[in-house]
Amino acid sequence: MHVTDGGGKLYGKIVQAIIADIADGIFPVGSRLPAERDLTERFQVSRPTIREAMIALEMKGLVEARKGSGVFVLAAATADTDRELDIGAFEITEARRLLEGEVAAVAATEINEAQLAELRGLLALMEQDDTAAAEDADRRFHIAIAEATGNAVIISAVADFWDMRFRSPLAREVLAKAGSLGTESRMAEHGRILSALEARSPIDARLAMRDHLARVIDHLLHVTETEAVERARAATNERRRALARRSV
Repeated sequence: MHVTDGGGKLYGKIVQAIIADIADGIFPVGSRLPAERDLTERFQVSRPTIREAMIALEMKGLVEARKGSGVFVLAAATADTDRELDIGAFEITEARRLLEGEVAAVAATEINEAQLAELRGLLALMEQDDTAAAEDADRRFHIAIAEATGNAVIISAVADFWDMRFRSPLAREVLAKAGSLGTESRMAEHGRILSALEARSPIDARLAMRDHLARVIDHLLHVTETEAVERARAATNERRRALARRSV
């Protein structure tokens, strides 16, 4: 089965297909969904898209990821099952990777010394311990690169993609779990983007930006993959505490 956009969100079409399978008894309550690799082959989509769909199903309370076992059906579809979760973090980040790679390439040919100085200052601000301030500097860094193109539509698009991450419930769910890439990675990756812009190299700027956002996608994949392990560990610890209380 090949899932196409058709005007809707790609992960949403997979969610609806699996919900239909659950309703039809193909995946009854308590059963395990096919492995991620099998789902990517069935729907002919990427791992991030399948991961997005699984997170959406978890948010709807229909499935649960269990350590070392897979994803299991918890409940059948309800009246709230078709609630819109909006765009996911993987989808947004992939769109940013495509757009901002080209934006960086254009900026490399247009950027001036004042704009480069602003980027250097923002890069320094990313190093601070204040997570919110570092995140704001990160946002301003990306928008400043868009501003170097001199194109108001591009500037608006980059800002909107960034802010969309926090308007979407599904994206917020993933990003809240993911946290930051870490100061060291943030500085290294943005420093590479800045160096390419300073060298006025469109090819290097495009590659640096795309590599940075590809790393963000890899980070999100890792976080969502290990979340089930963390939940299982927490559940085990709670059972141990309960046993200890009964043993007193």
